[in-house]
Amino acid sequence: MKRNAVIREALGFDDVLLVPVETNVKPEDVSTRTRLTRTISLGIPLIAAGHDNVTESAMAIAIAQLGGIGVIHSNMPLGKQVEEVRRVKRAEGETVSNPITISPEASIAEALDLMTTYKISGLPVIEQPSQKVIGIITARDIRFFEDYAKPVTELMSREVITVKGNIERSMAQKLLHQHRIEKLVVVDGQGRCTGLITARDIKKLAMFPQAARDGRGRLRAGAAVGTGKDAFDRASAMADAGLDVVFIDAAHAHTRDAIGTVSRIRQQRSSEVQIVAGNVANADAARSLVDAGADAIKVGVGAGGFAASRTVAGVGMPQLTAVLNIVELCAMMNIPVIAGGGIKDSAALAKAIGAGAESVVIDQLFAGTDEAPGSIVYHGGHAYKVVNPAAKPQHRPPFTSLVHDPYLFDEDAVDTSIPYRGGVAQMVQHLVGGLKLAMAYAGSRDIPAMIENAEFVRAK
Repeated sequence: MKRNAVIREALGFDDVLLVPVETNVKPEDVSTRTRLTRTISLGIPLIAAGHDNVTESAMAIAIAQLGGIGVIHSNMPLGKQVEEVRRVKRAEGETVSNPITISPEASIAEALDLMTTYKISGLPVIEQPSQKVIGIITARDIRFFEDYAKPVTELMSREVITVKGNIERSMAQKLLHQHRIEKLVVVDGQGRCTGLITARDIKKLAMFPQAARDGRGRLRAGAAVGTGKDAFDRASAMADAGLDVVFIDAAHAHTRDAIGTVSRIRQQRSSEVQIVAGNVANADAARSLVDAGADAIKVGVGAGGFAASRTVAGVGMPQLTAVLNIVELCAMMNIPVIAGGGIKDSAALAKAIGAGAESVVIDQLFAGTDEAPGSIVYHGGHAYKVVNPAAKPQHRPPFTSLVHDPYLFDEDAVDTSIPYRGGVAQMVQHLVGGLKLAMAYAGSRDIPAMIENAEFVRAK
């Protein structure tokens, strides 16, 4: 032990309570809009963790529709991770850029395979090599047709309603209704397909007004990488696919490898993609990552009592103190802080926001939902979400970047199931409801006010 060192006190979320104040704020008056990074906003301060039992494209789409963001895990080959990002970015938007298309010579079987793979209901038919639109084939055209070897020209509609460039949503709705169609094909001056406007996407824009979207109306997507060359290759490929924010996930990010990875991605990708870096537990680490180019800092080393870094190495920092250690510095640098662990319920979420975190990472609470990877099984009258044991850390194949993290602890491979919790929307409603109630008790109409107003007392 360092000579003359004083053992400091550190607190977790269970060690404190928020102090109620005189207030006219009601839970329904509260806004949960917040910042994820310097330039990306969210409707709710929730991030679906980049774990292989939490977030792939299904979770990322669902949580973005609700106002948060999902972080697609990296325990998969690079090509698969890129495709998962593409699925999120193609899920909905004002205009589908670079839509999936098909050539007139392709078979009905190929068209059906593309629709099934990408979960879409229609394909513009593109003449080669001119790239001009000559038709459109939809699931309705193929329905009940069984000669799958026939070319798409046998069934495609040749009267395609096209529009040029960007048009107002109201005009798109008018054209879709006027022609009783589901899709408008966007073309350039030479009649080449550049996008697609669908009735389904327009409907979803209205259904999810708080959704986290980019400037083109597409859902926001995050993805995790480790450190080193693999991380850079993944970040670069996913940025090309439309990724909004890359999460550089290191169990201990106050290292040359993590700082160097942030710096390289920032230098090479400029402002194309935002960078969240972590995990850290003190202000010096946060400053190093921000200086390297991070747009947000993720906090959490041994944040919870059962964290492997605590139980295996005896290392960690209780999460409330860790957040408080970092928020003052990051506020001066206009950098949002993310609580990257220790959120086991809505009370912990509220305390994390009160301490200064602008968003939090949710792992186990989302892992048991329908949208998370895994299968639902029943045992002893209870439902569980079971993850393939091969996905556990010690069974990961060599393609994953996570095996290169020397600070990452392998966890017990036996328990691969968690309680089934239904749809993620229910869990989000519970968490956000608890947060709004806490904010009303603290007299705070929005998250910046909660960060400013919150006061804690020790709970004994």
